[in-house]
Amino acid sequence: MCALPRRGHPLRDDGAVIDDAAFAPRPIRPEPTGAPSRPRDVILLGSTGSIGTQAVQVAEAAPDRFRIVGLSAAGTDPAALVEQALRTGSPLVAVTSPAAATEVRALIDARWPPAREKPIVVDGPGATEELATADCDVVLNGVAGAQGLRATLAALTAGRVVALANKESLIAGGPLVLAAAAPGQLVPVDSEHSALAQALRSGSAAEVRRLVLTASGGPFRGRSRSELAEVTPEQALAHPTWTMGPLVTTNSATLVNKGLELIEAALLFDVGYDRIDVVVHPQSIVHSMVEFVDGSTLAQASPPDMRLPIALALGWPDRVDGAALALDWTSAQTWTFQPVDDDAFPAVGVARRAGRAGGCAPAVFNAANETMVAAFHSGRCSFLAIVDVVQDVLERWLDTEHRAAGNPRDVADVEAAEDWARVQASALLIG
Repeated sequence: MCALPRRGHPLRDDGAVIDDAAFAPRPIRPEPTGAPSRPRDVILLGSTGSIGTQAVQVAEAAPDRFRIVGLSAAGTDPAALVEQALRTGSPLVAVTSPAAATEVRALIDARWPPAREKPIVVDGPGATEELATADCDVVLNGVAGAQGLRATLAALTAGRVVALANKESLIAGGPLVLAAAAPGQLVPVDSEHSALAQALRSGSAAEVRRLVLTASGGPFRGRSRSELAEVTPEQALAHPTWTMGPLVTTNSATLVNKGLELIEAALLFDVGYDRIDVVVHPQSIVHSMVEFVDGSTLAQASPPDMRLPIALALGWPDRVDGAALALDWTSAQTWTFQPVDDDAFPAVGVARRAGRAGGCAPAVFNAANETMVAAFHSGRCSFLAIVDVVQDVLERWLDTEHRAAGNPRDVADVEAAEDWARVQASALLIG
């Protein structure tokens, strides 16, 4: 690995700190400032995943707003990573797999135009974390799973604005992330939290009665618990609305993803769990809502296209012209809302318990789930066993001395809790 260039807090050309109007981990009402005088330099972590590939599209469609200056990937698709580097002209590329890095370097040598300077390639387990501290304005963390925590903390410590698509890093390391984040450094990318952030512009914190997260219901919406017993991995990956990676898609099928988003909303907006509801909205048009004390409810509505919240996160608080298509209000359409079936889909309730317990309990919830999702896709457990085992692992955590352990002191504490959860989940599988 080689040292990457670094600088202090990200600045605009006029010298104003970008986060003066960006989103904070508490409800605020930032006013749009207008397009910046130069494109924002953006680093994409997890660039070859679903969020990363769409972020590249957003940047390519708005070159006056965004410039990609760093790309990071695990290395499962070296050709795709090199193609992104060619398209964006990114001067920095990070690959966590040293073997894949060798292929990336070879592809760059073979395909890079002679007139263009080749990008710096760093590799190794800490490559993504290192790239997160490099010279840029915004780091978009699209890494899948809890492995994104170190990168989130590294970017925050370096003073970067973090566009957070890796919700697991906030959930697993909530106290650490919030302690590291200055006002304005955390900007949500999830469509639900982006919707809440937009609606919260319309009122003060004292005027907010509750938050309402919407869920598509996934591919098994309307099925009873007994009807879920024979669900296959292929069926779980057939999401009716969104195109996502296998972990997130499976989490959507179990509604674990909505449970994670519940915890994320509580942490981001400093709202108690008794003031956050989850409702099923199959059309995925209303991405979330804010209910105010006077009885008004503001909903953010748009077609299900992640390029809109990605563009808004990268440009926050300013919108990006033409980021996605708008709704066609001339066509008849129906929006429906219904409560979550907690018997068939208990994940939201389990997540709520983990969030209320605090400390490392959300990390335990998330790590146990990641273990069970992997087991499900390898044929070692049933669909229903995913959340059943997660709940058992969480109860074991809360029934032991761990409950009184308090907040994690550092990443090592979080990782120890995650390791404990994975061991417990694996043991329950064998048992």
